Amino acid sequence: MIERDTDRMLPLRPRIFAILLELAEGPRHGYALMRALQEAPGERWLLGPATLYRTLKQMQGDGLITSAEGPDDESEGPPRRYYKLSGFGKRVTAAEAERMRGLVARAEHLRLAGR
Repeated sequence: MIERDTDRMLPLRPRIFAILLELAEGPRHGYALMRALQEAPGERWLLGPATLYRTLKQMQGDGLITSAEGPDDESEGPPRRYYKLSGFGKRVTAAEAERMRGLVARAEHLRLAGR
């Protein structure tokens, strides 16, 4: 198994970080992920299917996410591909959150962000 360096992935593009945060809640298929991003608090992501799936493919190539098994009770419609965070993806997500926490702390220290 190849050990990857989380620091080489940082900083993450905002939409990649948003997708990783959604997948941290559990595996999702593309359409559910697109809906969750549209309804995310704070920042709404309006990603079209082509952009979303291109980003997911890139994230898989980077080792951030993997394919996952879907629930057995999905009898309606065509089969769906599910995605989940990889171990590396979890580490990168945590590292990005910590990086951002440092930036916010600096902004608060400079009185640019309120507490």
